[in-house]
Amino acid sequence: MNILFTCAGRRTYLLKYFKENLSDGDKVVATDMQLSAPALQVADVKLQVPAVYDPEYVNMTLRICEEQKIDALFSLNDLELPILAENKARFETLGVKVIVSDPKVIDIAFDKYKTAQWVESLGLTTPKTYVRLKDAKVALAAGEVAFPLFMKPRWGSGSIGLESIADMEELDIYYGLLMKKVKKTILATASTGDEYIMIQEKLTGNEFGLDIMNDLKGKNVGVSVKQKLAMRSGETDKAITVDLPGVREIGHRIGEALGHIGNLDVDIMQRANGDYCVLELNPRFGGGFPFSYEAGVNLPKALIQWIKGEDVDPSILQPQYGRMFSKNDYLVEIKNI
Repeated sequence: MNILFTCAGRRTYLLKYFKENLSDGDKVVATDMQLSAPALQVADVKLQVPAVYDPEYVNMTLRICEEQKIDALFSLNDLELPILAENKARFETLGVKVIVSDPKVIDIAFDKYKTAQWVESLGLTTPKTYVRLKDAKVALAAGEVAFPLFMKPRWGSGSIGLESIADMEELDIYYGLLMKKVKKTILATASTGDEYIMIQEKLTGNEFGLDIMNDLKGKNVGVSVKQKLAMRSGETDKAITVDLPGVREIGHRIGEALGHIGNLDVDIMQRANGDYCVLELNPRFGGGFPFSYEAGVNLPKALIQWIKGEDVDPSILQPQYGRMFSKNDYLVEIKNI
């Protein structure tokens, strides 16, 4: 089996996890805009590609799949997911299984306002959310929400553009600056109006990361819950696996209703009154997945078996509780550029 990881970036651990579960003679291929990307250094084959929005990006990736005899493709970048979702049929004609959810799923997750609306349609809770500055100000005046607030682009990845807003002056200043920045990016084409920015209540409390695992038919087969203990650059830096049946049930409901394939990375915050609010859905392997894998959740093995058409023992998707891990930095030598 040959597996391709696109936009591999810094996810060295993920490529290693798959390599640990592949057989002798199998191959991991990785692509990135830069051959110096750390994850490429652990791949069996590393290849340079243009940016995902380049007109030739899909064609070049298709050629790579054909030349490297790729069986399955995984994307590790939010911005690439809509592109691959729309082009799945082209890859499948080459016999490549694209482990990316359908466009409807990607759209719900990529548009953070649609995410909030969809989550609420399930009867679950989200932070109070506004996409118009005037609506946020009306809610503030009515006492429906209070400072501090969070502000971020409606479309985006990780914590890019995230601002904490302390008062009305900052609300006006940061809204204007963020709007100006967004309109200079490709995200400006995502909306026909001016609803580019999300303003949300800022929650304080325990934060949890979920790996919601579905099989390749979209059936939920497992949920791993980690309590986040520290964050760094928008990713989980320290976490512990926890046994919270109520949170697992939220994950199960999301997984069954969304019908994604593979992993869904979900952020949840607990309010002071004990309620759980769903913050974001990311239909891919997230930065918190290593905390599940190291605690015994072998989703890479399950995905390999599903791609081969084999049955999966559900016990390999259950974490050991109370396992705490912390990320640390190490150097990767860049060779043969």
